[in-house]
Amino acid sequence: MRLVLKSIPVLLMLVFATAAFTQSSPAPVTFTSDQDQKNMMDQLGIKALRPGPSGNEKAPNHANYDESKANPYPNLPDPLTMNNGDKVTTAQQWWDKRRPEIVEMYSKYVYGRVPNNVPKVTWSATVDHEMIGFTPVIAKDLIGTVDNSAYPEISVKIHATLVVPANAKGPVPTLIMFGPAGFPSPNEPRGEALTEMNAAMKTLLIQQDPRLQKVFDEHPAWLPFKNTPFTFPQLNEDGDPPNPWQLVAAGWGFVLLDPATVQADNGAGLTRGIIGLVNKGQPRRPEDWGALRAWAWGAGRTLDYLETDPSVDAKHVGIDGVSRYGKAALITMAFDQRFYMVLVGSSGKGGATLLRRNYGEAVESLTGGEYHWMAGNFMKYGASDASFGIGNPGQLPVDSNELIALCAPRLTFISYGIPEKGDAHWLDHEGSFMATVDANRVFGLLGAKGLPVTEDYHTAKMPPVNTGWLDGQLAWRQHDGGHTDAPNMKWFIQWADKAMGHSAQ
Repeated sequence: MRLVLKSIPVLLMLVFATAAFTQSSPAPVTFTSDQDQKNMMDQLGIKALRPGPSGNEKAPNHANYDESKANPYPNLPDPLTMNNGDKVTTAQQWWDKRRPEIVEMYSKYVYGRVPNNVPKVTWSATVDHEMIGFTPVIAKDLIGTVDNSAYPEISVKIHATLVVPANAKGPVPTLIMFGPAGFPSPNEPRGEALTEMNAAMKTLLIQQDPRLQKVFDEHPAWLPFKNTPFTFPQLNEDGDPPNPWQLVAAGWGFVLLDPATVQADNGAGLTRGIIGLVNKGQPRRPEDWGALRAWAWGAGRTLDYLETDPSVDAKHVGIDGVSRYGKAALITMAFDQRFYMVLVGSSGKGGATLLRRNYGEAVESLTGGEYHWMAGNFMKYGASDASFGIGNPGQLPVDSNELIALCAPRLTFISYGIPEKGDAHWLDHEGSFMATVDANRVFGLLGAKGLPVTEDYHTAKMPPVNTGWLDGQLAWRQHDGGHTDAPNMKWFIQWADKAMGHSAQ
């Protein structure tokens, strides 16, 4: 009886603790994307949004591709003018005053804020030895488990794979690339390990059936296990090997980082993933971060791990992405100054292309179907009926010239293809070039070399296709391929190697 009585207070404590947790931690909200978007519109007082243009040039509501109509707000926010009108004339003013101003405006109005209470990430690794092309590599499949003790209903496990050349004589520069993670294929034993496996299997077979000894004696070359025959990979559009092959052959490492394991690429997922975990399953508020900033956060946590890995030169880590992941790569570089370099592939609106431009993809494209990439506040600039009036891109306090400027003076490579091969007019290559040209001034102020242009962004002309401007810390190259940065990878590696003083070991 005493044992039963003593256990009653313990049971009551468990019941009360469970009830208290339930009250303080409601179940995660489950919205469709439309419901989540409507919730944010209600918070902002928005009754209606302007629809974004169609990417189909034959549709009645097709996007504008007339350059004469492309600049309804021709004057960009000046990265070297303070909010109070003072001019920035020294590097110290940039670092101490102007840069923090721009970061604050981007956080509040465009991409959202990373909360102060984002939980820690604990990494674990599974190690394998592989071959990529003709280069032996060490591959580590990484899982970053986010501490969810404050809200166990949501778990986040970041998946990434680190690959470094096995024969490197020291730490290697490394490029994080957004995309599906996993061991290289085929991931299988080779060399002495395969010989040992075959010997062990033959021994087991003979033990199972001693008659097989004669068979093996008559056919000594037969092996139970054989390596997958070597096959040449699908080459890049320019005929070069795939990007991972080029990187390890050049003495680099690379990381494949799966952004979907950080945050889903849809509005319905905003109450899950890292955003949902921090918000304890509840909908966002207007200044909360969107998926682009969350993916950038995931890249930063991956860099945290790389800083602990002795095979990686953590002072020379870069970030790479194409399309929506090109946007995320540029945002990663802009906000996290530990990154040494970035390759921004075909990023369009929300990335390197000017938001003010009326050419192809529009701000309304981002406030509509892709609203989950951005902070809730960004929707104001696509509002056609709201309590605060009508919003438009010209009201934005920042633009992508300043996003690129936040990367200065570090290595920043803006990459595009051509519309004829699939890198659509929708991306507004000209708008990205204009932004890059204007960011030149900040690179120069900080002692870095930018693009070789003397004109301002209103009049500067893009260089011809396949003519790279790669002589400074800010680089531009438009290749003759499609919606990919692969044809620019070899140029990026050569450009970065020169800056780092690195060569294949």
